[in-house]
Amino acid sequence: MLATTKIRVLLLWLSAGLISALLTLLAFLPSSWLVPMIEAQFGGRIAVADAQGTLWQGSAFIGAAASSRDAVTPLLPGRFFWQLSPKLLLGQVELSLINPAALSQPLQVTGNWWQWQLQRCAIALPAERLTALGAPMNTLQPSGNMLLSWSSLQLAHQIDGIHLSGLMTLDLLNMSSRLSALKPLGSYRMTFTWHQQQAELSLATISGAMLLDGSGKLTNGHLQFSGNAQAAQGQEENLANLLNLLGQRHPQKNGKTVIALEVT
Repeated sequence: MLATTKIRVLLLWLSAGLISALLTLLAFLPSSWLVPMIEAQFGGRIAVADAQGTLWQGSAFIGAAASSRDAVTPLLPGRFFWQLSPKLLLGQVELSLINPAALSQPLQVTGNWWQWQLQRCAIALPAERLTALGAPMNTLQPSGNMLLSWSSLQLAHQIDGIHLSGLMTLDLLNMSSRLSALKPLGSYRMTFTWHQQQAELSLATISGAMLLDGSGKLTNGHLQFSGNAQAAQGQEENLANLLNLLGQRHPQKNGKTVIALEVT
């Protein structure tokens, strides 16, 4: 009887020790351990760099993927600071992301281990940062301001990846290119209607000398797009060189020339 009691006491102490060690590990889990998991969700196209802090509270910046971690170029301005509630251990997600340089307001993420909801927010992105993504952006060298916004987004983790549901709007404001002396070329709006891993997208001109329109699909990171580009009335000569570089010319019956924009 005495031996049995001692064994029980020993097992209780061992269990308490293991639980204490596990809680300590979770409390100080380095944020860098999560980086490969996050980057994998973006297919290696996005890099999370200079991660500091722990799983529960830390910071990092978002960059374009590079061959060397030391060569990562920031894609979004500023550092992202996060706070994650310990309720995660009970299956409940309460995450707050803060970055005054990029986010219009703190981004609140709620849900559970498998489904999340992103509350209303907007991300500002200088168009110059797009050159870090490579061709054709590094050739066009765009400049201007971009704002990606949404009212509410639903995300769910499935066997084949992350499924997304909701409407996103990308405003491209006062856009210019090093290939044209005319600045700005114009302002444009793209809308993305997400269903699982596919988005129906449309492009329209808000204002400007270069008129763009079109529609397409974005599926698992692969873009299919069909559209047109043309010069506004009186801007044909100023935009002739740039339009010739964008695609194939299609003369219209009214005498204007439309450039076909095709991405497959």
